[in-house]
Amino acid sequence: MTLRFYDTASAEVRNFIPILEGKVSLYYCGATVQGMPHVGHIRSAIAFDQLTRWLQYRGLRVTVVRNVTDIDDKILAKSEASFAPDFIPEPGDVPREEWWALAYRYEREFLTAYDTLGVSRPTYEPRATGHIPEMHALIQQLIDRGHAYPALDDSGDVYFDVRSWNRYGALTRQNIDDMQAAPDADPRGKKDPRDFALWKGSKEGEPATASWSSPWGAGRPGWHLECSAMVTKYLGTAFDIHGGGLDLRFPHHENEMAQSQAAGHPFANFWMHNGMVTYQGEKMSKSVGNTISPTEMLELASPRVVRYYLGQAHYRSVLDYRPTSLQEAAAAVERIDGFLAKAVARFGSDFGFVPGNDRSPADALDTFSAAMDDDLNVPRALAALHETVRAGNTALADGDDDAARKAMYAVVTMTDVLGLNAVAGSGQAGSREADALGVLVEAQLAARAAARAAKDWAASDAIRDTLNQAGVVVEDGTDGATWSLKRG
Repeated sequence: MTLRFYDTASAEVRNFIPILEGKVSLYYCGATVQGMPHVGHIRSAIAFDQLTRWLQYRGLRVTVVRNVTDIDDKILAKSEASFAPDFIPEPGDVPREEWWALAYRYEREFLTAYDTLGVSRPTYEPRATGHIPEMHALIQQLIDRGHAYPALDDSGDVYFDVRSWNRYGALTRQNIDDMQAAPDADPRGKKDPRDFALWKGSKEGEPATASWSSPWGAGRPGWHLECSAMVTKYLGTAFDIHGGGLDLRFPHHENEMAQSQAAGHPFANFWMHNGMVTYQGEKMSKSVGNTISPTEMLELASPRVVRYYLGQAHYRSVLDYRPTSLQEAAAAVERIDGFLAKAVARFGSDFGFVPGNDRSPADALDTFSAAMDDDLNVPRALAALHETVRAGNTALADGDDDAARKAMYAVVTMTDVLGLNAVAGSGQAGSREADALGVLVEAQLAARAAARAAKDWAASDAIRDTLNQAGVVVEDGTDGATWSLKRG
């Protein structure tokens, strides 16, 4: 086994060797909870969920940290707007909503979206507002080492001195003189307009609840500082992987790396960035009207189909949305489910062999594994999955039960790793056992639907009774059958 991932910092695919044998530490940027999740947020979460699942499949123990930015200029601005006399709420908006209530409301929306689409819960999900002492400590380290300074205008701001760090710009390979000014504070108190805020002094009119005392005056943390302080607390000063969307490389990740390394921390060994989502080849924009949200996608297709679509491209590539995208993803999912339904109808959920022995589907899984080991190449992995589905259907048609069982096991294993399971069932995505159960139940429901379509009521009732005995409750509705586990 040789895992290889593309490292943004070195601009090359490198062999991945964990800092600690058998363990992986992964941090990826979560949401700034100032609005509803957009499709880019969810694509990023699915990409790093696929990475996590693959590392776990390879036998590594993964500690995942995904932060919540719950204090930010945009959050404060949106809260302030809700108090205006002429406030006109959009769907979901709340008049006169305190910033912390707004942040928490949207944090829950993100969590619902993650759970619905089967994104495993991280090991830790820290909020920025819960780590102010750690941020103060990091700022003081930078001041002591000559890389930060209190603002020259007595505003209470504290800035990172980009000229003091000769490797500033290394992540994105930029020359400092070609960079634009940092727009996060009034430049009057800066030595250089590119210096970015580590601490923002309180401003007149801002709510007192959005301010914390500090050695430099009351205020709140800068965005970039928050992530450096949180990742260090939970993963240490040196960790394996830092991830996020491509749009975060600059200035966010560039600034994170600079301030952390300037404080004497090795920081991330790998930087991994997922690509953007476009709409028919164009950048999504609300002003243009060419956007689609995760909520809108889920109104058009099931969570499994949406996850398949958002996770089907190579994580570093652009994912383009077109009106037919979800239909194509649905067809792919139906092919997988169709094979599993026929296999379960013939064999039940018993694969008939012990995974890993000489009857296991080595060739299919080897091809799949080679693709995933090679910089998480999901398109090649999906090709292996669908080739196995085709082979399994052929085996079933030919009566080759041994080959069909092997294909069945391989397909369940692959879909488990990719998270293509009943992700909306109970909101408890995350364990491989639960994922495998979801795939098998969905396959049984597909077989039941086929029996009902053929008016084979005896077979339909038998499948429902079998699921009920296993503790799975099936409910029929206008949009098809749904399932849940019996309580207790």
